[in-house]
Amino acid sequence: MAQEEQVLVVERKVVEQVGMFHGLMFDVGKYLGRLFAAGVPRFIPRSQAEKNLDYKQLIPYVIMACDGKVFSYVRGKRAGETRLVGNRSIGIGGHINPADDMPLFSNFYDAYRAAVEREVAEEVSVETSYADRVVALLNDDSNEVGQVHLGIVHYWNLDEPKVSRKEQMITQMAFMTPVELQAVKETLETWSSLCLAGLDKMAASVNAGTGVEKSGRDGIK
Repeated sequence: MAQEEQVLVVERKVVEQVGMFHGLMFDVGKYLGRLFAAGVPRFIPRSQAEKNLDYKQLIPYVIMACDGKVFSYVRGKRAGETRLVGNRSIGIGGHINPADDMPLFSNFYDAYRAAVEREVAEEVSVETSYADRVVALLNDDSNEVGQVHLGIVHYWNLDEPKVSRKEQMITQMAFMTPVELQAVKETLETWSSLCLAGLDKMAASVNAGTGVEKSGRDGIK
């Protein structure tokens, strides 16, 4: 029998202690320190995480931008999260699963960042250099998907718009301007719609050098 998938979570009360919010939270520093404190993040079975509102699954949500345009795609029928099939998205991301180099009690945040790169690499090939900056947290308790997830929004500033798909669930890829995305807003998944409203502030954060940054010098293939 196959072993059940384990996913990275924190207890909801940890977020509440720092301050629960709806939509985007740009004061990422005060949250990340608490979310990745020793003993706070843990892995539990996904079936438990999806049904238990006492936990928030930590989901990296990577937005890729280049020259004022944002990478977007439509989630095809092979998407892992069936509730999002058919929606346009501007975020690449997914559950963080256990790995040998992800200790729970030492330097877990750096291990998380490496896991984000692995997650992206499973879905797309980024064939250019980029800077990876965590610009916001994302929470939406208005629907059943959002109630058990907490997004960590990464903004990847690409040197060139060179991204190709690996996963079949990624279809209709395009780099689109915020105006073009606004025109198809009704087709966007909820998290992407919330992020669209904050794109200008994300870009300003990158230009101002705020947030938490990590460079990806050689791209991800």
